[in-house]
Amino acid sequence: MLKVATRSNLPILKKAWLALLLSCLAILALGQFTSIDLAIEDYYYDSLLKFFPWEESWFAKDLMHGYVKNVIIKSGYLLYLFVLLDIIFRWQRLSPFIRIRLRFVAVASFFVPFIVRGIQQFWVLHCPWNVDRYGGTEPFLRLLDFAPAGIKISHCFPAGHATVGFWLASLCIFWLPDNPKVARLVFSSGLGVGLFMGWVQQMRGAHFLFHTLWSAWFASFIIVFMLQLISTIWSKDYKNGKSQPISTI
Repeated sequence: MLKVATRSNLPILKKAWLALLLSCLAILALGQFTSIDLAIEDYYYDSLLKFFPWEESWFAKDLMHGYVKNVIIKSGYLLYLFVLLDIIFRWQRLSPFIRIRLRFVAVASFFVPFIVRGIQQFWVLHCPWNVDRYGGTEPFLRLLDFAPAGIKISHCFPAGHATVGFWLASLCIFWLPDNPKVARLVFSSGLGVGLFMGWVQQMRGAHFLFHTLWSAWFASFIIVFMLQLISTIWSKDYKNGKSQPISTI
């Protein structure tokens, strides 16, 4: 028997909102009251030679920041193309179940990096290689620190590069609402890809840890918000007698 899209069929969302609230407080507290950011960058920074050895390495720059990033980005472009062609030609062999989920992932793959890059336009938290502690000219600032007069917008917070991987977390929708355990695993795996890409950037001196963690949080918020939105729409349609089963919408 097919499940119908009611809010009660997606209790995972309640847990997701709670997790977002708790993780927001945890990231804020750890970033503001600890020096983990500096400890990590100190480890990767060569204080004698005054540079980050991983910055120009083949693995960090060419492979992870180049090839891997481009493969994921171009995969997103192919997804856009596929969804656009389906909108135009309405392929009959593509089931409604798959269609709505492909469109969801396509929207997420656009808005996750777009919104994070938009947020970057308002912050003065600089990348490690621009901070005076690591040979740059700007002061190291935490999220709630007072910004000195004249400091420039950094375009470095939250981490933009990691969002290339974070939108993969939206693939979790293919397992909702019937298999929330697998959905959580897929969501976590998508975040894991972004976190790994972010860590490599930390090795290069391109981002602090909490730049990446906040990027993961914003990506998670966007995806959960989108899930909540379509769940609410399905729920209202169901109450009005218009809803189709969630697996065939």
